[in-house]
Amino acid sequence: MTLFARSFLLIALLIVTAVLASFQIYLVYEREPRSRELAQQTVSVINLTRAALVSADPFRRRQLLIDLNESEGLRVYPATLSERLAPLPGDPLLTRVAQRVRAALGENTRFAYARDGEEGFWVSFFIDSDEFWAMLPLERFAPALGLQWLGWGLGLLALALAGAWLIAFGIARPLAGLTRAAGRLGRGEPHQPVPEEGARELLALAAAFNRMASDLAGMERERAMVLAGISHDLRTPLSRLRLMLEMSGAESTASDAMITDIDEIDAVIGQFLDFARSETGDKSDNDLNELLDDLAGHYARLGRKVSFRHQPMPTFAFARMAVRRAVANLVDNALRYAGEPVEIRTSIAEGKICIEVLDRGPGIPAGEAERLKRPFTRLDGSRAGPGGAGLGLAIVERVARAHAGALQLLPRDGGGLLARLVLAMATR
Repeated sequence: MTLFARSFLLIALLIVTAVLASFQIYLVYEREPRSRELAQQTVSVINLTRAALVSADPFRRRQLLIDLNESEGLRVYPATLSERLAPLPGDPLLTRVAQRVRAALGENTRFAYARDGEEGFWVSFFIDSDEFWAMLPLERFAPALGLQWLGWGLGLLALALAGAWLIAFGIARPLAGLTRAAGRLGRGEPHQPVPEEGARELLALAAAFNRMASDLAGMERERAMVLAGISHDLRTPLSRLRLMLEMSGAESTASDAMITDIDEIDAVIGQFLDFARSETGDKSDNDLNELLDDLAGHYARLGRKVSFRHQPMPTFAFARMAVRRAVANLVDNALRYAGEPVEIRTSIAEGKICIEVLDRGPGIPAGEAERLKRPFTRLDGSRAGPGGAGLGLAIVERVARAHAGALQLLPRDGGGLLARLVLAMATR
């Protein structure tokens, strides 16, 4: 779950809980004055009804009861032995009203929720020795919360939830920007300063991230300058040594061996420079098949059996020289440790570009693939050999990450190794 979703849900849960708790508190504190008012009304109605029945002309009592029913919703019936009564439910308001009415009218006052199937708030009273029932409509005891109150409550709740959404968005937005900036930094792309805004803690976090990114960029530039200087300082005397060996007239076998060692040292220096160099460069729309076909042609001119088999491929944005260097490293590894022939393939799978380099060598032992992607790591077995500094696969891994992809080292069907370079396909 994202930080935005988690923050919004927690704030919304807090708001809804607070609203429900407030509503419950209102009902509890409103119960006492409302029960007092309803009890007073009930006692007044019963006393007035008794007085009216006692003082009314016996011939007009029936019309009086009809008038009370029509104007006040009040019904009065004499108590009988065959009547069926339903007790009051356990509603706190009705219970409190009944207690107050009984205290005012007498302990022999009875209450019922229904009489002979007719629901209402039934209260008994006496005229001399005769007992009567008076029924008050239940609407009088319903909560005083109508549709208008419900509408206002829902409106306030919606406003509070909208505020919660804004608060959660304000917290998550700067952090989402930091996440995107960290992803760009991890892929080796140029750092774009994160806006330093928001709360004090978020502002301090953005400022610290910008300083860190600037320091890392400065360190990267200094490392590249140092390695470039080392390259110049080492390759110049190596070139002089090679020239002196070729002009010295020394024994051909010894001279060739030393020249081979010098070439190997020069290749190791080149690997150091490739590893230190920016692995992305400028990305632009390029034809991958054309690039790899040119690379295969380069190996063919050197007399190496490197074939290229491709599928139709759209033009997409990638760092041309970086990808060429990565594929060349995979091919060089295959030629060095597995021998010829080597095959290059391209395909599209799940919206990503796949470049595969296949050989028929001894392969890589299970569990060693991830370790070999680390810098300065080499196998001690069949795929280890002379030459190289253990940086070839590390360079390919960095290029893959810079293109939102991955390097996969898999066993090939029938024996050998399948090195797959996966690149995200994006157009500019």
